Amino acid sequence: MRRSLALLTALALLTAGAGCASRGDAAAGAEQRVLRYQGAVGTVTLPELAADLGYLDDVSLKWIGNTTSGPQDIQAATTGDVEFGGAFNGAIVKLKAAKAPIQAVIGYYGVNEQVYGGYYVLDGSPVKSARDLIGKKIGMNTLGAHYEAVLKTYLVRNGLSDEEIKKVEPVVVPPVSTEQALRSGQIDVAVLSGTLRDKALEKGGIHPLFTDFELLGAFTAGSYVFRTEFLKKNPTTVRTFVTGVAKAIEWTRTTPREQVIAKYAEILKKRARNEDDSQLKFWKSTGVAGAGGLISDQEFSTWVDWLDRSGELKNGKPALKDVFTNQYNGYKAA
Repeated sequence: MRRSLALLTALALLTAGAGCASRGDAAAGAEQRVLRYQGAVGTVTLPELAADLGYLDDVSLKWIGNTTSGPQDIQAATTGDVEFGGAFNGAIVKLKAAKAPIQAVIGYYGVNEQVYGGYYVLDGSPVKSARDLIGKKIGMNTLGAHYEAVLKTYLVRNGLSDEEIKKVEPVVVPPVSTEQALRSGQIDVAVLSGTLRDKALEKGGIHPLFTDFELLGAFTAGSYVFRTEFLKKNPTTVRTFVTGVAKAIEWTRTTPREQVIAKYAEILKKRARNEDDSQLKFWKSTGVAGAGGLISDQEFSTWVDWLDRSGELKNGKPALKDVFTNQYNGYKAA
């Protein structure tokens, strides 16, 4: 029995040691300087851009695979599979309200006149107003995130009752298949953005019922989060990361568009993941509203209030100071 206990103890120590190694090889008492994360196919994330530009100093990134959606990405951060993840601010609010130990630290994507999501219908479609959406299918990349929240905001603002809104059916359609699903009549409305929107518009035959920019104006829509425990133990690392990403955001604002696209293409080529870079030519902006990704109260309070009204915050409204912070962002002082 003593031999067995000794073996179990040794195995436990080895497992613990392996766990520490997987979380960045930080020495005892030292801050972790390797951050695991999930990427996106054919896309360069702002942290990846910051790393390539040298803005992360001695903090390095470790890619462990690609995310399937924003909610999945921040779930991975919550469970400790990655150090940080990014998602729509409303999804962050819902996870925080469920007592997840996370906090948003910087905005990373948004909506403006160049970068927006449109709710497209076929030319000649009978869908011409919010009320026409009753009984119709709206295809989007994931549920419980940005586009479902914007859709329901549109329906509420146009006077639909709760019972009528329940009859509008958001359905998940892979982004690469959304345009075809619309054109073949499988869905009535297609949510299209970025490259896929621009390619679809080039073909013609579709037009927007409305867009999130028309509905809500310019705003930062999504943020990166860390676990609160990680923030407490690694404040310098987080400050380096957040400030580096902030610099990358400003670099995209002040650098000619052609040079930004060329840099993204260079990064895709260097990481050698056999990705298609044809969509890069459509890049226009990050859409981030605040300087250096600074987060404003409204960018979270809007979704806190909306989720509360819709009855989705079963544990009450989380305090904004617990949901996000700008304290790690070097642009705060400016």
